[in-house]
Amino acid sequence: MIDINSDMGELTHLFEDRTYHRLIDHVTSINLACGGHAGNTIMMTELSKLAKMKIVRIGAHPGYPDPDNLGREVMNMDPGELTKTTLEQIRRLGEIVSAENGELSHVKPHGALYNQAAKDRAISRSIGEAVLKFNPNLVMIGLAGSVMLHVWQKMGLQVMGEAFADRTYESDGSLRNRQLDLALITNPEKAALQAQMITDEGRVISFDGTEININAQTICVHSDTPNALEIAIKVNKRMNKE
Repeated sequence: MIDINSDMGELTHLFEDRTYHRLIDHVTSINLACGGHAGNTIMMTELSKLAKMKIVRIGAHPGYPDPDNLGREVMNMDPGELTKTTLEQIRRLGEIVSAENGELSHVKPHGALYNQAAKDRAISRSIGEAVLKFNPNLVMIGLAGSVMLHVWQKMGLQVMGEAFADRTYESDGSLRNRQLDLALITNPEKAALQAQMITDEGRVISFDGTEININAQTICVHSDTPNALEIAIKVNKRMNKE
């Protein structure tokens, strides 16, 4: 069965209304914000505990250290600085997970850092260096078919190509900018159909109708997408052929 992942621990209201807690029942991996763009000790601790109890894989979700913009704006950082902040974020979550007798399984960059790494070898390399320093056995999750996966593989890291149930693609295989119309897929059935097309047929239809080949091992459902819980339920059912 293909992995289904979700980014969590970024927004306090989704923690307080227990959206995250309910979502965990319908995914197989979570990516926890670890203090860069978002995230705090309380959310990291409670969601790590819950994921461990539900036998859901726990990953770090480092981003640019820019909580005012939720890590969705590009920051110009030199390679050393980027490696340092990425390592600090992963290490912070790793210590919390270890204290709960759990372990990290993967790393997935967030937001602008993810989108830049998908096209920029130097940024991908800086992220990879942080992971090599922390634990070279962690799996790296990145955009399927992108530069970042090739860079990380060359560095000796394991990778998983990621595709998205709830995001629209551009014809070059990149994700449509969130600021543009129809960037998000909020209809649960449409999101589930896109996920099924990716997993069963290895393709996705872009915003302009272009057919894109895609080889993904994990499907993301963002926890802050409208109807996220309903989307995750539908995607899970489709993946399990229910």
